[in-house]
Amino acid sequence: MTPPGTRIDAVCVGETMAVLHSAEPLTAGASLTLGTGGAESNVAVALAGLGHTAAWVSRVGDDPFGRIVTDAVAGRGVDVSGVAVDPDRPTGLYVKDTAPGGAGVLYYRSGSAASALSAADADRVWSRGARLVHLSGITPALSARAAALVEHLLTGHADDGALRSFDVNHRPALWPARAAAHILLDLARRADIVFVGRDEAERLWGTPTAEDVRAVLPEVPALVVKDAEYGATCFSGTDAVFEPSPEVEVVEAVGAGDAFAAGFLSGLLDGLPVRRRLRLGHAVAGEVLRSRGDTLQDPPRDVADIRAGGPVSR
Repeated sequence: MTPPGTRIDAVCVGETMAVLHSAEPLTAGASLTLGTGGAESNVAVALAGLGHTAAWVSRVGDDPFGRIVTDAVAGRGVDVSGVAVDPDRPTGLYVKDTAPGGAGVLYYRSGSAASALSAADADRVWSRGARLVHLSGITPALSARAAALVEHLLTGHADDGALRSFDVNHRPALWPARAAAHILLDLARRADIVFVGRDEAERLWGTPTAEDVRAVLPEVPALVVKDAEYGATCFSGTDAVFEPSPEVEVVEAVGAGDAFAAGFLSGLLDGLPVRRRLRLGHAVAGEVLRSRGDTLQDPPRDVADIRAGGPVSR
């Protein structure tokens, strides 16, 4: 737990679940290993690994999975004192059946403790006095009251000085594009920093290029459009900075978007110029892409050079 009176750099709000991984298709009787995963806590863990004070606010069930999830995030240096334990609802669970012939990602999160997140949970966010509040488009898909929390956090306490970061993070398995498009666009328009994949923006809003995405989100102070292996563009006012993605041998892509967001936000918190924020995002994402885990294990070797403005490896 962060000492009382310490201002947290970032508070990340959203569901983290227990994860069961299979190395072979489930139908083949594969053995499962237990882990944890959640977009917002992934960002918190990566920020902590990059030297920032980070907190995670959520709800978990009063069950072994809830304790495993909370202990895992806390063990990575994240403040979890804002996590509430729900005595009536379970911790969410998902299964990664991603081997050849597998079923992909299977969610078991309906009625989870995190689906009961609501505007009443906002006090646990505001009480941290954070420089930055990070949210994603996964949370509003969980329930109407969870959506109300995200809207409240993006618009409430406007005088607190905290920046609002929002990763669109559309999950078709949770809600179809036709249901999500308007809600996610409205929430993104309220944020100070927005992350969105070019492909998901096209799926949601019919915007095939980064410039088209900017056209539907012209008022966002910092809009980052990610285009997978090609690179990422940050729009700030009338400026646009593109930074190509370094070549990476991809082991698994899950969690890479969260890692990119954490790297960019780390650069923002450190006052780096936009190009170095993008480079740091790519570097952190690359570390996750090279591993089977969803979260950053070790900071990239290039972090010091990127922060100092020196050469970076490609």
